[in-house]
Amino acid sequence: MIIRPCEARDLLAVTAIYREAVLHGRASFELDPPDEAEMTRRRAALVETGHPYLVADVEGAVAGYAYAGPYRPRPAYRSSIENSVYVDVRFRARGAGRALLARLVSDAADRGFRQMIAVIGDSGNTASIRLHEVCGFSRVGTLRHVGWKHGTWLDTVLMQRALGPGADMPSDLAL
Repeated sequence: MIIRPCEARDLLAVTAIYREAVLHGRASFELDPPDEAEMTRRRAALVETGHPYLVADVEGAVAGYAYAGPYRPRPAYRSSIENSVYVDVRFRARGAGRALLARLVSDAADRGFRQMIAVIGDSGNTASIRLHEVCGFSRVGTLRHVGWKHGTWLDTVLMQRALGPGADMPSDLAL
């Protein structure tokens, strides 16, 4: 497995992975899966602003992807990012999620970000919660019944980890 930056040629697979997650999972609170053009636009917006966007490549197949984007749009949040990790159903429980998240944490710290926040859809998503714990995240809260999907109310679990010096030093990211 190779973890590498996502390229334009990967977006068909990325779109398919996310489509399955939107239609059948509870990790994303989107109800309608975006098409490849929209996924291309979303990736470009993150990459152009210096945010990491990665894929797990297994013998030329995209096994999963992960990215980090702004946590919130206001300038004071500029050092904090929110992560997302999605793994193709054919590659789950084979280490792709862990490899992606570990590299995402490293790349984000190298870019000067200080806090990474995971907003995990569905408090029953134990695989994602455990993945984040293994990668150094701490659970900081649960928002109860904030999303309605697949005929049920869903929670979001908030997890966080410091990057680099975390809050021990002032941010050096420019406004």
